[in-house]
Amino acid sequence: MSPTTERVDDAAAPTPAPIPGLITLVINLDRAPDRMAHMARELQAVGLSYTRIAAVDGATLERPHPDFSEGHYRHLHGRHWAPKELGCYLSHIQCLRTFLASDAQYALILEDDVRLDPDIRPVLTQALAQTRHWNLLRLSTVNSGTWWPVRPLGRTNLAVCLTREKGAGGYVVDRVAAGQMVDKLLPMRLSWDIAFDLEWLLGFKTLGVYPMVVQQNAGFGTDIQDDLDKIKVRSKLKYLTVAPFRLFLELSRLGYRLFRLMHLRVLSRA
Repeated sequence: MSPTTERVDDAAAPTPAPIPGLITLVINLDRAPDRMAHMARELQAVGLSYTRIAAVDGATLERPHPDFSEGHYRHLHGRHWAPKELGCYLSHIQCLRTFLASDAQYALILEDDVRLDPDIRPVLTQALAQTRHWNLLRLSTVNSGTWWPVRPLGRTNLAVCLTREKGAGGYVVDRVAAGQMVDKLLPMRLSWDIAFDLEWLLGFKTLGVYPMVVQQNAGFGTDIQDDLDKIKVRSKLKYLTVAPFRLFLELSRLGYRLFRLMHLRVLSRA
């Protein structure tokens, strides 16, 4: 699962180059070259060089797996063994480890089914000038929560969302957040988009960019959701563990992020 670097030449596009201190990592299955070709075009268009990370193919994983806690996943998430979602989860962990093994200070992590806003490069450059406010910066979502701006970033903003956002198509991490996630998020107990969204339990700060600059729907289908639909725990007893846990997460998220929102807005007036 070694990373490989790929670039696409296009005379009409900017010359791909890194943002100082930032590496771009793209998660892509070996059996999905069409998705990688799509991402190469997206990154070429915005002038970002990148490294391809060969994704872990969940279809090849077997149980029991040392990086999957089946009991926690069943009782906290309401689902059974999820090999494809585990593959996605471990692919993100692989990105974090690749980043930590580099000399970069920040990593832009992208899944291979996203579209990039033409302004993503200047937005990232401006966001990296305000890293005292965040360790993880969410750039995408697949739902529509209410975001509260706290700092301007050109036409967009650094912002706080008080509720859970889904998806992990694009985000930026620093070395603090990456280290905490690698240390604390194995074995897998929750899906990645829930686990990495628990910054108040993991010991770092999260903000988002809103409006988002990464759109997580490039017209590719997904077999992960079909897989998840088949492995749901059917017993109603699951709600004795799942519902209280989810309630705890939502209430603690609301309290923590409300404090963050008030703190950042007070600071902005100072």
